Amino acid sequence: MSDIAATRDSTTERTLGILLVSSSAAVFGLTGVLTKSIHADPLTITCWRGLVGSILISLYVLWRRHRSGGRETLRLGWRGWLLAVEGALASIAFISAFKFTFVANVAIIYATAPFVTALLAWILTRERCRLQTMVAAAVSLCGVAIMVWSGFGTGNLFGDGLALLMTIGSALYMIMVRTFRDTPVVWAGAVSAFLLFVLGWFVTDPLAVSPRDAVLLVTFGASFALSSILWTEGARLIPAAESGLLGSAEVPFAIVFAFLFLGEIAPAASMIGGAIVLCAVFAHAGRDWLMARSQRPVATHTSNIS
Repeated sequence: MSDIAATRDSTTERTLGILLVSSSAAVFGLTGVLTKSIHADPLTITCWRGLVGSILISLYVLWRRHRSGGRETLRLGWRGWLLAVEGALASIAFISAFKFTFVANVAIIYATAPFVTALLAWILTRERCRLQTMVAAAVSLCGVAIMVWSGFGTGNLFGDGLALLMTIGSALYMIMVRTFRDTPVVWAGAVSAFLLFVLGWFVTDPLAVSPRDAVLLVTFGASFALSSILWTEGARLIPAAESGLLGSAEVPFAIVFAFLFLGEIAPAASMIGGAIVLCAVFAHAGRDWLMARSQRPVATHTSNIS
């Protein structure tokens, strides 16, 4: 009976984890729609997104710390501050990219982040890169090349370049997260968001926004915090391969939301390149998920024998 109860609890946890990570992908998919719906400049947007997001994420971190009895440290050190600054710079490029190109382009280019991370990890730390990752990276690179090439001679090329810069920044962030294992990553994210508020306050005039934009800015900050919290809680309950696969769903969510709320349809070249990238991303993540799933019963069987 205890085994049945344990199995039931495990299934419940997995189901909850799937729902949380999937919800995180859906909420994060609203980023492009919210950015383009706000008339303010990118720095003003990042300023208020940072303020609201940092407050909500900080409350979440303090709540988790209270639940753990104060065991989770809030000390950043130089590693945590480096994470915060790098994350803030990547966020500026991310928000700005939506202002200069299609939502689909930004979302699809960002989808290559796992492959860019693998490449940079190999260059910087000599971390081994699997053959399937190299193949998927090559295929996705072809898709991005088609998208970027179609941007020559149009106003979209600058936005595509910002999206590429943001993707590289996100890849570096992921490498640092893996390297700085003792750093409170979520707390660093809250500090990063607050740095965006401070920067925006001194560089732009964040109070010069319309009431409509003010509501959208608060909504944007709340959605940013919500997606971060949902991902953090959900990823604790399911294997990394599964969370990676579900997280990839933010790309089709972003494209569908852009069509529904903005009536935005990307050019044919972007859709073709995007289809290539998505096939590579989902095939890679799906293979990881299938391998993890096939190994799970073996591990359970072994533990029962012992």
